[in-house]
Amino acid sequence: MHFLSFSALAEIALLAAVCTALPYEEYILAPATRELVPDRVYHVNGSISNPSALTNGKGGRATFHSVSSITYDFGRNIAGIVSLDISQVSSEDAFIGVTFSESRLWINNEACDATADAGLDSPLWFPVGLGSGRYTAEKKHNRGAFRFLTLVANTSATIAVESVRVNFTAAPAQNLRAYTGYFHCNDELLNRIWYAGAYTNQLCTIDPSMGDALPWLGTINSSDNITLPETVAWWSNYTIANGSSVLTDGAKRDRLIWPGDMSIALESVAVSTYDLYSVRVALETLFSMQQANGRLPYAGKPFFDIVSYTYHLHSLIGVSYLYRYSGDLNWLSAHWSQYKRALQWSLSSIDDTGLANVTASADWLRFGMGGHNIEANAILYFVLQESLILSQTLNDTASSSNWTRIAATLKSAANARLWDGAAGLYRDNETTTLHPQDGNAWALKANLTLSANQSSTISAALAARWGPYGAPAPEAGDTISPFIGGFELQAHFLAEQPQRALALIRRQWGFMLDDPRMTQSTFVEGYSTDGALQYAPYTNDARISHAHGWATGPTAALMFYVGGFRLAGSAGKAWVFAPQPGDLRSVEAGFETSLGVFSSEFKRGRSGGYMNLVFATPEGTRGDVKLEAEGMLVSSNGTRVRLVDGVASGLHGGTWRLERL
Repeated sequence: MHFLSFSALAEIALLAAVCTALPYEEYILAPATRELVPDRVYHVNGSISNPSALTNGKGGRATFHSVSSITYDFGRNIAGIVSLDISQVSSEDAFIGVTFSESRLWINNEACDATADAGLDSPLWFPVGLGSGRYTAEKKHNRGAFRFLTLVANTSATIAVESVRVNFTAAPAQNLRAYTGYFHCNDELLNRIWYAGAYTNQLCTIDPSMGDALPWLGTINSSDNITLPETVAWWSNYTIANGSSVLTDGAKRDRLIWPGDMSIALESVAVSTYDLYSVRVALETLFSMQQANGRLPYAGKPFFDIVSYTYHLHSLIGVSYLYRYSGDLNWLSAHWSQYKRALQWSLSSIDDTGLANVTASADWLRFGMGGHNIEANAILYFVLQESLILSQTLNDTASSSNWTRIAATLKSAANARLWDGAAGLYRDNETTTLHPQDGNAWALKANLTLSANQSSTISAALAARWGPYGAPAPEAGDTISPFIGGFELQAHFLAEQPQRALALIRRQWGFMLDDPRMTQSTFVEGYSTDGALQYAPYTNDARISHAHGWATGPTAALMFYVGGFRLAGSAGKAWVFAPQPGDLRSVEAGFETSLGVFSSEFKRGRSGGYMNLVFATPEGTRGDVKLEAEGMLVSSNGTRVRLVDGVASGLHGGTWRLERL
C-alpha cells in the first residue's frame, strides 16, 4: 500500500503543475508532443528532390534518385522509434537505411554513433521495396538519443518518402512539459543550463523494457579494430527493472541503472520533474540484487556483477535522498534492514587506522581506486551522517550510537593521514602525491574538513587547477568529468564561495551547452581537458554519451544554493533558506514536494544588498533563514521576526518577505 501512496503523491504534484501556469516554460526543451518530425535539412548527398518536404510538417514528398542521403536535424537531442511513410518505389529490391548521431562529428551514411566499446553501430534498413505504406522500426531498435537522423538510399531505385517521424519514448510516465520546478535569473546562460540539465534527465528516464541489451559485453572491447563498412548490431530490448519507468545513467548508452549517476541525477530530478517514481524503481531493482553479505551491485543487469565499494555507497545515498524528497517513511522502513546490512558491509572494510581499506578498483572509471582512498572514505563518512539522520527518524538508537563513534574516528584518521597542508588538498591515499578532484570535492560535501578555513583552502586549490574548459579530474588522466565536476560545484557553494561556483558552471557547463559539437540541449558524459570530445577511459570516441544524468549537477545546485532552499527534513518538513546569489542581480526559483511548493524571488542592488526578497514554504513546515542582510522578516499572517547577524530560526511555513530597516 505504501508504494501506491508514494506514486499518488508524485502524480498529485505533476497534476498540480499541469493545472497551473508554469513559470518560464518557454525554456523547457521537452517536446509538447511525442510525435516528432525534423526541424531542418542539415546535409544532402546525391540526387534528392525536395528534401525539406519532410521537415516541420511541410507536406509533400522527398524523392531519392539512386544512391543518395539526407541528414535531418531535430534541433535538440531526442529519443524514440522511427517510422517512414513511403508512397512510391521503383524496385522490389529497394531499401532505405537510417543512421543516428548525437553529435555532428559522427554523422555518417554508413553507420550510427556507437553503443559498444569499439566500432560504430549498424544502420536500420527498411525493405521499402515491399511497396507503399508505413515502415516502423522494431521496439528493440528504439534509439535512446540522437539529434541527427540520416536517410540513406543505396540502390539505383527511385524512392518517394512522404514522412519521417519519431515516436518520442523517453520519460514514458511523464507529462513531458509538466515540470514541478523552475529557475530564472538575470543570466540567460545559467537559465538555459538549468533546463538542459532537467531535459537530460528526462532523456535518461526510460521504459524498463528498453534497456541496453549489451550484446557485445565481454566480447567487443576497445582493442578490437572494427572499421566501415563493418558495423556492430545493437538492441534496446533488455528489461532492466519492473515498473513503467526507470532512471538510468545515459540515454544512448548504457541505459542501465548505475547508482553513482543517481547521486547527481536524483536531486536534479527532484527539483525539476519530481519523477521520484522512476528513481524508486531503480533503487528497488538494486536492492533486489543485494547479496547475502549485504553488498549491493556496481550496476543493474545485464552488466557484470562487479564489486564496487563506492557505487555500493551511492545506492545508500539514493535511499536517503529519495526519503528526503519524497517523505515516504513506509518505503524507508520497508528497506531499512537491507540498508543496515549494506552499510555493515561497507563498515567491515575499516581497519585499525579507522579508515576503510578498499580492495575493489571499480568506480566511475577513475584510476587508482584502492587502499585508504580519500574519495571512498569521504563518501563513507557522508553516508554515515545520512544514516544517523535516518536512524533518528526510525528511532533506531542502537545503530546511531555505533555509527556516531565510527564516523568520528574516520574523520580524525582521514585528516591525520591524508591531509596535505602544503598543497591545500587531500592526497588520494598515503602512498601517492596525487590530489584527486573527487576525494577533495567529497570531503567538502561530507563535511570531513575540520574548519571553514580548511574548506576554503580546498575550494581555492581546486579552482586554481581549472583550464579553459572546466575543472580537471587528474585521477582519470586528461579528463574533465561532469560527474565529479557536479560534486566540486557543490563543494564551492558549501565553502561559501558562490562566485567561484557560478564561474565553474558558466565555464564548464556553458562549454558543454554551446559548443557546436555538442547537442545544445543535453550534457555530455565527459571530455578532454583540451576540449576534445575524447574521454580518457574510452578509446572509442563515438561511444561517448551526450545525454548523461551524472552531468546535470547545476540543476540541483542552482536551486538549492542560488534559489536558496535546502531540505533538512522529509519532503521539506524542515528546511533552510540561505541563498548564495554571487553576482546575480535577480533570481526566481521554485520546486514542489508532496508537502507543497518552496519558492523564492529576490532582486539585488549594485552593491549586493537585497532590494526585494520574498520566499514561501508549505504550511506546517518549519525552517531557518540565513541571509547576508539585516532587517525584519514579515509573514503573510503578520508575524515579525528580526534577523540577528543575518539569521532567524524556527520560522513557520508560509510566505515571508524581507523588510529592510
